Amino acid sequence: MKQANILVVEDENIVALSIKNKLEMMGYSVVGTASSGEDAIVKADLFYPDLVLMDVMLRGEMDGIEAAEKIREKFDIPVIFLTAYTDDKTLERAKLAEPYGYISKPFKEQDLKSNIEMALHKHENEIRLK
Repeated sequence: MKQANILVVEDENIVALSIKNKLEMMGYSVVGTASSGEDAIVKADLFYPDLVLMDVMLRGEMDGIEAAEKIREKFDIPVIFLTAYTDDKTLERAKLAEPYGYISKPFKEQDLKSNIEMALHKHENEIRLK
């Protein structure tokens, strides 16, 4: 299994650092972090990660759902939402971004790892089919 490069998009620095550390302990490489949707798009273009872990509520004008839609459209990079927002309205909006997963905070590390692995596998298969 190749080491996956992941971009973490989280507006709380302490939470972003914690996620980064957990991902690295799991064997993933974190190519960068972003705290706004706008910054996430710039860094997705700059680093072209294998996957983006995206919070829904972010700093700036653009939330995580809108940023995820733009990242999928422009770069075809899979996005997994990692968020505390699990209400029906947010979930319905998130579906429109066609995420590869939706994980509620607080999360179990094994849930995060299995969602990442499934998303990477699914995306790899989709690329092969194209």
